[in-house]
Amino acid sequence: MRIKLINPNTTQRMTAAMGQCARTVAAAGTEIVAVSPTMGPPSIESYYDEALATPGLLAEVEAGEREGFDGYVIACFGDPGLYAARELARGPVVGIAEAAMHAASVLAPGFSVVTTLSRTKAMAWHLAERYGMSRFCRNVRAIDVAVLELDEPGSAARRAIVDECRRALDEDGADAIVLGCAGMTSLCAQVEDALSVPVVDGVTAAVKWVEALVALRLATAKRGDFARPLAKRYDGEFAHFSPTNAAGVTETPPPVRPLRYG
Repeated sequence: MRIKLINPNTTQRMTAAMGQCARTVAAAGTEIVAVSPTMGPPSIESYYDEALATPGLLAEVEAGEREGFDGYVIACFGDPGLYAARELARGPVVGIAEAAMHAASVLAPGFSVVTTLSRTKAMAWHLAERYGMSRFCRNVRAIDVAVLELDEPGSAARRAIVDECRRALDEDGADAIVLGCAGMTSLCAQVEDALSVPVVDGVTAAVKWVEALVALRLATAKRGDFARPLAKRYDGEFAHFSPTNAAGVTETPPPVRPLRYG
C-alpha cells in the first residue's frame, strides 16, 4: 500500500516531521511518501493562504494518480482542497481535521480543538459544522503561536499547548483534545502524557483511516459530486491544470449561440 501525505504548504522541514510521525503508526508494508507542493505559501493561516495552496495540492494529487498511489492524506487542519482532490483521486482522500474530529467523537462525548492563531478559530468551527461534529466540539482555542514557530529551538509552544489544553478540560467540559495544526504532530505524545486524556493528532489518524479504507478495497465514488472534473480548456496561468476526458483530451466547450425569437 502506498499513501501520499501532502503538506499543502511549502515548508519542507514540517513535511519531513509529518512523514516521520506518520511512519511510526503505519502498518508493515505501508509506504508513506510525504511531499510539499513546489508553489504556494510557506504556512497556511488564512482563507487566502488556503486558496493559493490548493493548486499545488491538486497538482500533487494528479501526479499521485499517475504514480499509482492508493490513497492520500491532506496534512493541513483546514483540509484545503479536500473535495476537489476527491474528484481527481480514485483512492480515498482524507483531511486531517476530518479524521481527528471523527476519532475524538468516538473516544469522548466532547472535545475541544487547540489551534495556533486566533484568526483561524472560525475556520475550525466551520469544519466542525461541515463534518457534523458541532455537537461534539465544546470549543476552539488558540495559543497565538504562528505555525512556523512551533518547532523553533527554544520555542515555548509545547508549554502553551499543554496549558491551553488544561484550560479546555477545566473550562469547556471537554474530555478529549484535538490538535488543530499539522505542525503539532510531533508534540502529540508529550501533550497526551502531560494531560492523561485522549489527544488526537489528525496526521496519524488520517493515515490509519486511509489504510483502513484501502484495506477494505473502498475507493472514492466516481459519479455525482466526486466524478472527474469536466474536460475543458482553462485560460492563462492555469492552462496546465485543464481537466481532460477519459481519452486524455482537453475539450473546448462549444460557443454559446444567441437565442433566436420569432
